[in-house]
Amino acid sequence: MPSSPDSLAAQLQTAAAACAAVRHGTALPQALTKAARGLAPGPRGAVQDIAYRSMRQRGLADALLARLVERAPAEAVRELLVCALAQLVDPEPPYSAHALVDQAVEAAPQRAKGFVNAVLRRYLREGERLRATLAGDVVARENFPAWWVELLQRDHSEHWQHILAASQRPGPMTLRVNRRRATREQVLAALADAGLQAHALAGIGAWPTPDAVVLDTPRAVQALPGFSEGWWSVQDAGAQLAAPLLEIEPGMRVLDACAAPGGKTGHVLECADCEVLALDADAARLARVEENLLRLGLKAEVCAGDAARVDDWWDGREFDRILADVPCTASGIVRRHPDIRWLRRRSDIDQLATTAAAILDALWRVLKPDGTMLFATCSVFVQEGEAQVQHFLARHPDAVRLEAPGQLLPADTDALDHDGFFYARVAKRVRR
Repeated sequence: MPSSPDSLAAQLQTAAAACAAVRHGTALPQALTKAARGLAPGPRGAVQDIAYRSMRQRGLADALLARLVERAPAEAVRELLVCALAQLVDPEPPYSAHALVDQAVEAAPQRAKGFVNAVLRRYLREGERLRATLAGDVVARENFPAWWVELLQRDHSEHWQHILAASQRPGPMTLRVNRRRATREQVLAALADAGLQAHALAGIGAWPTPDAVVLDTPRAVQALPGFSEGWWSVQDAGAQLAAPLLEIEPGMRVLDACAAPGGKTGHVLECADCEVLALDADAARLARVEENLLRLGLKAEVCAGDAARVDDWWDGREFDRILADVPCTASGIVRRHPDIRWLRRRSDIDQLATTAAAILDALWRVLKPDGTMLFATCSVFVQEGEAQVQHFLARHPDAVRLEAPGQLLPADTDALDHDGFFYARVAKRVRR
């Protein structure tokens, strides 16, 4: 068994343990926290990279393993082989094939070393032929569940291949400048002084992103200038549209429903002097909201509560603006969370859409007449976006739809790089 955590063998072994936990329903970040506990930043980063690459190539790696063995091995050995195969088939392999096979054998239990060696060396000999036999396997070809691909083909018949391709590439590290503590020019200059290349992102279509800065190469946040001073937060450019779309004016009362971990809460407070209630059903996650606001030098009322049960937490004062970033499949941010595709089931969409509808209806009660609610999801599925808002409008004749971006598909070009989101704005109108 590998002795040094700095060895590729140990890192493969740890990544395989995390990937096994994902098979059992644990989200990859939580699985990595447990599996890599106690590791120094260097080995931990290597383990994370292996695990994330494995999630992106799991469909193909699983299918290849099924071709390479007659009977599935024990879980630990299976996940080790899947992780190794995933690195070998990665479009940009992080290790040489020889080193990877050697270290995978080193990572294997003693009784399985010969087996692991034989399987991986067979792939090196026959990989091209084996991959050709999988051309008709949609999961192996696309590295997404078949139901996910079918739904994208139905919802986005002209763009489904682009969505899948963009979702396979890791998203950039995008910062949101805290305009209360720094300017975008100051942040860009500080990054340049530190030898880091970055550029401003002007906008997404007609929607400007005046606070967005994209690093050419991701770095640990603590290693970047201005983090401890609260100059910026990490936030995808698509997510940075939410706060400006609310069109908040000083003195307004704003509800950020489903607020954790607080990225949008912080942006709202950076944009205007207003009163904000940050609500989330997960009390433990609200600690992250408070930590983030403290670093940014901002204040909000933080409350644990179910957005669909307003009588449990509402004090009777209506809100001028409501941000309803409701639960969804998170299909739009899968490039940052590649495990999501394997954790979700087709039936989740119906359940999540029902939950979201209940939240929207409940929040509509606490919005002031002439107030605005921004409905947001990080999904690319129509049932969670356009169909949801159409059903809401049918249920609420006093709701008037305002201009908003609608469906944003994942983009991954130098000039336009963001996750997938859906935005709709509705105003509560009253007869005068």
